[in-house]
Amino acid sequence: MLVVAALGGNALLRRGEPLTAEAQRANVKIAAESLAEIIRAGHQLVVTHGNGPQVGLLALQGAAYKPDEAYPLDVLGAETEGMIGYIIEQELENALDHNRPVATLLTQVLVDKNDPAFSNPTKFVGPVYEREEAETKAEAAGWHIAQDGDKWRRVVPSPKPLEIPDMRVLQLLLEQGVVVICAGGGGIPILRRENGSMIGIEAVIDKDAASALLASQLGADALLLLTDVDAIYRDFGKDTAAPIHKLTLDEARKLDLPAGSMGPKMDAACNFAESGGISGIGRLEDALDILNLRTGTCVAS
Repeated sequence: MLVVAALGGNALLRRGEPLTAEAQRANVKIAAESLAEIIRAGHQLVVTHGNGPQVGLLALQGAAYKPDEAYPLDVLGAETEGMIGYIIEQELENALDHNRPVATLLTQVLVDKNDPAFSNPTKFVGPVYEREEAETKAEAAGWHIAQDGDKWRRVVPSPKPLEIPDMRVLQLLLEQGVVVICAGGGGIPILRRENGSMIGIEAVIDKDAASALLASQLGADALLLLTDVDAIYRDFGKDTAAPIHKLTLDEARKLDLPAGSMGPKMDAACNFAESGGISGIGRLEDALDILNLRTGTCVAS
């Protein structure tokens, strides 16, 4: 099968962990071992990943410069694609004993400049703060902030992905048996000008939405949305909470899930399942078991 595996940014850098290269590499190594099992089982693999904590960290570093010298979010997104892609590529090559070619592709993703997301920022980026600290930073930097669990974080526009202009390059790599890491952080957000040229825009595309688009356009058999929880839960946070292992499209669409966490994952799972594939949601350590429907949450038409 052709499998697209999307690694959550918070799974690669877990909540509460320091934003260090060492912490990220330790988590990527776990992910790489899990992904290598999919390849050893005979499947073809495309890997995507989140970048919320990382792109927010780079933005904080950029705040040390003068406002007109700081890099915009599309450039920071490209930086995170290279940074995270490099670590995934290296650890995946190590896990595969360097028997399969692995490559990271910086991936542009087209969005609409009139997307309503630009006037309603919802995408969490960067570290978590107590509310008072978040409000102080927001006032100083002109941020939008929102509550994320019991903490607060910066939020930025997250427009809908429309097209992946680099699809031809991706297909060429897959035809040669390359394991491809692409569309990191949802891809680099770009606009198409009236003359057909491209230009970046300040945004962070939802990684799961971009992964579902990618999987659909590739004609993939399965989309795995891998995170730090083992499944979608009914009555999450209550004494009656229970994992949901199988959902039809109708059942999945009726679930009321948080927009800042599982909501986008379920939307992406449903969007891909509508194209005839199977979507799975669960822990990144369980990737092959999720693919084989032994754990996690499966969404199918």
